[in-house]
Amino acid sequence: MKIFKEQLIQGARSVRRAGPAFGGAAALAASVLMAALAADAGHMAAAQGRFEAEYTATLAGIPIGRGNWVIEISDDQFTATASGGTFGIIRVLTQGHGTSTAQGPLNGGQPVPQSYASTITNDKRVDDVRMAFAGGNVKELSVEPPLSPNPERVPVTDADRRNVLDPMTATLVHVGGSGDPVSPQACGRKAAVFDGRMRFDLRSEFKRIETVKAEKGYQGPVVVCAVYFTPIAGYNPDRYAIRYLAAVRDAEVWFAPIFGTRVLVPYRFSLPTPVGTGVLQATAFVSVPKPPRAAAVTKTQ
Repeated sequence: MKIFKEQLIQGARSVRRAGPAFGGAAALAASVLMAALAADAGHMAAAQGRFEAEYTATLAGIPIGRGNWVIEISDDQFTATASGGTFGIIRVLTQGHGTSTAQGPLNGGQPVPQSYASTITNDKRVDDVRMAFAGGNVKELSVEPPLSPNPERVPVTDADRRNVLDPMTATLVHVGGSGDPVSPQACGRKAAVFDGRMRFDLRSEFKRIETVKAEKGYQGPVVVCAVYFTPIAGYNPDRYAIRYLAAVRDAEVWFAPIFGTRVLVPYRFSLPTPVGTGVLQATAFVSVPKPPRAAAVTKTQ
């Protein structure tokens, strides 16, 4: 989701001449698409699955971006890769494209980030973030371009890089137990997220169960969670988008399952803004189980 965030932010910077309300709202919609939220550690039997999805991003009903997402879950590891680009009215103002990847082991069924990389390009610059994790802590960090000095920005300390998730891993929600994972248990969580520059919390609460039908793939129930954003470090408290986002109480994320696992991922995300609702919506949502790895058996005569 960070890819869509960055694309929208870059587009917002280009259209700020249209007025502070539109620019701030676009940046706000972008910021929320940084991640959904992650479950706290839960235990589950080893399961494997592959997930492929395509998403469209809109603001006030106007298409502004599209992307795809692929997740592979084995019995002991996961990888997640997303790519996307701007189109429509935003593409007229700025062209952007990006990729983001996270991978790591599973600890009791819970994804644990080991590495994260994100590269966003537009017509003015290349934004590159790379992180390496150990035990939930950021051990290596490379950010280009680096943040410029700003006395107004809340500084990021070493403590802000401990016990955190990257934005990609933070979108994977594990639901423990043996019942239906599409349940209120998927909500009521808080994730500590670090995106390379900013540290923030994402908290969710259960709202309802809905039924969806993708243009391709998944048809069935989703769990809808309210999601709340709290900035911690690496941000300017006076920035309009940050203040607005922290005050929003109507943002929603809809979670659907990866077949063959107890993992849920965002199917839809919506956020009200001063100029209309920002939405990230899956148009294709396809997942299949993968058989566990087994040792090959060779018969000899």
